[in-house]
Amino acid sequence: MTTARVRGIYATALTAALRDAGHEVVAASPPIRERFDAAFPEAEPAVRIATTDDRQGVAVTGPPADADAVVAALTDLGIDAISWPDPAATDAVFAGEVERTGNGGAVVSLTEDLTGYLPFSNVEARVDDGDTLPVQVRDPVAPWDDDRPLLGGEIRASGTLATLVRGVDALVAGTPRGADELAGMTEMLSADVPDGWGVRWERDAADASMDALGDALAAATDRARAIENGLDEDEGRLAAPLDTRWVWFGRETRAACDAARAAHATTMAGHHRVKAAARAASDAVDLVENIGDPPDEFPFDAVLETFGPREGDAVEIGHGKPDGRRISLGRGEVTECDPESDTVTVTREMGGQGTYDGLGVPQESGDVATTKFREGRWWYPTTYRDADGALKGTYVNVCTPVEIFPDAVRYVDLHVDVLRYADGSVEVVDEDELAAAEGDFLSEELAAQARSVADRVASGLR
Repeated sequence: MTTARVRGIYATALTAALRDAGHEVVAASPPIRERFDAAFPEAEPAVRIATTDDRQGVAVTGPPADADAVVAALTDLGIDAISWPDPAATDAVFAGEVERTGNGGAVVSLTEDLTGYLPFSNVEARVDDGDTLPVQVRDPVAPWDDDRPLLGGEIRASGTLATLVRGVDALVAGTPRGADELAGMTEMLSADVPDGWGVRWERDAADASMDALGDALAAATDRARAIENGLDEDEGRLAAPLDTRWVWFGRETRAACDAARAAHATTMAGHHRVKAAARAASDAVDLVENIGDPPDEFPFDAVLETFGPREGDAVEIGHGKPDGRRISLGRGEVTECDPESDTVTVTREMGGQGTYDGLGVPQESGDVATTKFREGRWWYPTTYRDADGALKGTYVNVCTPVEIFPDAVRYVDLHVDVLRYADGSVEVVDEDELAAAEGDFLSEELAAQARSVADRVASGLR
């Protein structure tokens, strides 16, 4: 069992899931306390869970064993919940080398294949190209995000109640506004804060008990010592007191979150699916649930007509990879919306370079790719035709259930695909890639589902 603090649009569902798995949720928000009618201690959590900025999943941060236990509970929610570790975890310290500087900050090389961004406002000294300096990860970045992790020059051992800051002369580095008495209590706590580190009490500390404050300070002290020991090195990752794990939620997992939430609060079908689409859609969900009598089935037609995409809109095809990366297959025009069948058709004009993957036919100027996306389906077809309308072939991607958002279509590709050539012959391809990913990035259950879908699609096309 471990302790966890949960924030974001999945908080109610994940609180229920963690409690069911035997974990303790602490520092719960007021709505969570009301929904569960339970006591949630104001304590330092071992693990912090936060919804990603794009609302596609969560970041899980904590000591390795605790983070693993929480991730196991979250990935058990649905077949299309997938997790990845982050080499640039929260509070990880690197010996960084400045690659280049710009107007507002510097791109810093952390390892051979990893860079971060250091705003000049996050470091005291001047930074120039070629400089080397210790930097710490402030905000890690999900693998499906194109941004770099945000760095800082101040070295900290962060927490939700207590944070230790390196290079502070005084024992107390700061307290929340209106809680100055915490400064006086610090010396009464038993933790042996390392020399050269100061205590910064966080906002939630004002409501915590002395025992909770002592435990928080002790945990931060342990992390500070681990960081201090690593600073003797001079290259690569110097210290990583915490792990950060990213968990992406697919459509079926969002539905499972709906079911978990419904046991504790009024929840419309598709609650998390709609909230993940756009912030305006999130507000609409709250309004529907507060009025009462929400729909029992996910109202995709209403969501599509209200928030889009609509005919004439441009949408991106966000092609998720099993290793966590997200590749854009480009943007296309929505040429048809059919709310009754939950289908959106996207058309793209292709360039004249290379060949179509798998089909082995040349890609020529004037070619048109027509893709039909159906919400919730485990596959989607793309048909290629030349400028005169002659068929070049159809490529069927097998993937986690498709989600059609206002500005993008999203899924995770499951390697195996089905090809239908211009002569009508059908072939299942890339089964070896699926086998290689099975048990690594993809669970055995998800890999088996991918093979089953590919077989059914191939039979239907023959």
